[in-house]
Amino acid sequence: MKLQGRAALITGGSRGFGRAVTEAFLKEGASVFLCARDGKTLAKTRRELDALAMPGGKVAARPADISKTREVDALVRSALKTFPALDILVNNAGIYGPLGPIEDIPWKQWVRALEINLLGPTYLCRALVPHLKRLGHGKIINLSGGGATNPMPRMSSYGASKAGFMRLSETLAEELRGTGIDVNAVAPGPLNTRFLDEVLDAGPEKVGAPFYEKARRQKQDGGAPLEKGAALCVFLASQESDGLTGKLLSALWDPWETLPRRLDELSRTDIYTLRRIVPKDRGLGWGEPPPK
Repeated sequence: MKLQGRAALITGGSRGFGRAVTEAFLKEGASVFLCARDGKTLAKTRRELDALAMPGGKVAARPADISKTREVDALVRSALKTFPALDILVNNAGIYGPLGPIEDIPWKQWVRALEINLLGPTYLCRALVPHLKRLGHGKIINLSGGGATNPMPRMSSYGASKAGFMRLSETLAEELRGTGIDVNAVAPGPLNTRFLDEVLDAGPEKVGAPFYEKARRQKQDGGAPLEKGAALCVFLASQESDGLTGKLLSALWDPWETLPRRLDELSRTDIYTLRRIVPKDRGLGWGEPPPK
């Protein structure tokens, strides 16, 4: 089993993709500490997941709103008391935030999305890094996805928060280089979770006709398998990925299973990162002197 003897803190772990990641971790031998805002749903999920724990594994949980620093501090204390050798953090909790043109949406809701999607997970990383440094190893897996790499019209708080979280992941990876702690981001693909239902419920007038139609087709077609993204998270949490850090990986499109054989090449490139594109990258000579 790939995660035998490891312990993970997984936010937003009571349903959807977070639950899929939790199930995959448990099947690979890990112990998990879950958090979510809805304590009732979290308790129910914990009871259901107990049966999946392998010998030596354990499921624990605590309700927490990761946008509140006091609750994060209490969460970390509880997780480390339960699992003193906790060495994996999966920052999965997040929301879409308000949907609609930026001039129409409530400003407090826009800010709230950044508090949950960017500030809270960043504070959680900050709270756990000293512990991981003492261990001498660790894995931080941040859910960023397509929201970080494409414009998100009518979903501006979500797009801004995910792009910021991806750059934070790259920056933290560089800060922690040489400590044995790897930091990576995951794009699990278009998932048929409550996020998709929010878009469909909002309707084309709020999210725009093209995005709504894309969501409608995704709902009909089934979307990306949760298991594929969960498998990528298992890979990034395991020793297989040691040394792979500062990357944004697509569960569906990137050959992540082969990357351990390419670590030397990856360490010398900006592949799987967010970078500015200049004219020469697209075969254009705009920055060159004009021909004589």
